[in-house]
Amino acid sequence: MSQLLPAGSLSGKTALVTGSSRGIGADTVRYLAQAGANVVINFRNKAPRAEKLAAELRELGVEALVVGADLTDPESVQAMFRAVEDAFGGLDILVLNASGGMEGGMAEDYALKLNRDAQVNVLETALPLLRDGSRVVFVTSHQAHFIRTTPTMDAYVPVALSKRAGEDALRERIPELTERGIGFVVVSGDMIEGTITATLLERVNPGAIASRREEAGKLYNVAEFAAEVAQAAVDPVPDDNTRLVGDTGSFAGE
Repeated sequence: MSQLLPAGSLSGKTALVTGSSRGIGADTVRYLAQAGANVVINFRNKAPRAEKLAAELRELGVEALVVGADLTDPESVQAMFRAVEDAFGGLDILVLNASGGMEGGMAEDYALKLNRDAQVNVLETALPLLRDGSRVVFVTSHQAHFIRTTPTMDAYVPVALSKRAGEDALRERIPELTERGIGFVVVSGDMIEGTITATLLERVNPGAIASRREEAGKLYNVAEFAAEVAQAAVDPVPDDNTRLVGDTGSFAGE
C-alpha cells in the first residue's frame, strides 16, 4: 500500500477511526499513521487483529491505542473516549467508518441503531475532545447516499435507509460543528471490491459485483477507497460537505 498523505503532515495530531481493525477502517488508519498521526484503533470483536495492526503502526514511530467498544452501547462509547482523553488529551480527526446491518441474528432495528443512533452518539460523546480545526468524516455508500432517488438491491435497502438516516442526522449538526471550528465531510463510495458488504450482497445477488463493475467502468478496492477517506480528513471541506468517490452516472441526483 503506497503512502499518499505527505510524511509528517499529521505529526502531533490524533485520529480515531471506528471499525478500524480490518477493511477500509484499517487502511484508513494506516494512511493517517504514515502521515505521522497518533491513532486510535477501534474494534468490536476483532481484538487480535486490532493489536496486530497497532504493532505494525508503532513501527512507524507513532502511538497507537487499541480500544474495544460496542458503538450501540453509550457506556462503552464513553469508556472509549475516556481512554482517548487519558492517552492523548484530545482528538483532531474522527472517522465514522463502522457500519453494519446485514449480519445475521441481529434485532430488526439493529441497522438503525448502529448506522444512525450510534453515529450521532459517537459524535456527541467525542465533541468535548475535538480540537479547534479538527475534522469529522462520515463514510457511506452511493447506494445509501442516493437511496431516495435511486433504488438499490432489496437485501441492502434496510442498511441503505439507515445509513442515509445517519448521514442526515449528522448533517443537522453541521452548524454547531462549524461554530466549534470543526469540519464535517461525507465520503460516499460506489460498491467497493473486497468489503464484507460487497461479499454479502454478492452472496444474495450472484453477479452483482461484476454487473456493477461493468456499469461503472471501474470499482475501487479497499485500499483505494480508504485513501480517499484519509484524504477527506485533510483536504478543504467541499461546499456541500460531500466527497463522491467513483462513478455516479447511474445515480439520480438528490
